[in-house]
Amino acid sequence: MFGDTSIWHEPAAPVAGGRRISATRIVASTLGVLAGLLGLEHGWFETLQGNVAPDSVVINAIGPPCERATAWHGCEPALTVVPSFLVTGVLAMAAAATVLFLVGGGFFTMWYGVIAGIAGVKIGTSFTWWRAHADNRVARMLAGLWPCLLIGYLVWDVVAWLIGTAFGDFMLRITPLTTAATPVVLILILLSGFARDTQPSEGSPWHT
Repeated sequence: MFGDTSIWHEPAAPVAGGRRISATRIVASTLGVLAGLLGLEHGWFETLQGNVAPDSVVINAIGPPCERATAWHGCEPALTVVPSFLVTGVLAMAAAATVLFLVGGGFFTMWYGVIAGIAGVKIGTSFTWWRAHADNRVARMLAGLWPCLLIGYLVWDVVAWLIGTAFGDFMLRITPLTTAATPVVLILILLSGFARDTQPSEGSPWHT
């Protein structure tokens, strides 16, 4: 990602009538809320399994009769070191509620939390490394994905649940693909937010 970086030295044009919106802040807030909501949902299903010790540290948030091999969502696998489904669920919901309150936790929750955390620490920064090294063409391409990529991902989250509910077998077949694609899409969302915030623009509401 090296090349013409002269554009980074141009000042961003102000927007009349108000403060511009930080794409990075939106990424952090949106994925932070998703992490909290998913953590609450995991925790609720775990509490329904009662005060029973899990067989291993890798658990299914959704208990029997859910079978990981036949459920498109894999019974929502998660990780715990607490020897009780009930306590695990309570702790998960408490932690998730904290995330939601701060806006700043299964495995998809981890990805949401990590990407939201990275975005969070970049809010209000000058993106010095990015400005010095990012190729202008690549940056413009990434900036062009904002905010459509984030909106598209949020819509897909809803549609995926609807498809899974109505056509479980089909969703089960494509789950490996969607699972592998999710980290890639989330990273692209993060980079598109960074790129949008460092692009000078005329009349755009997006800014750091």
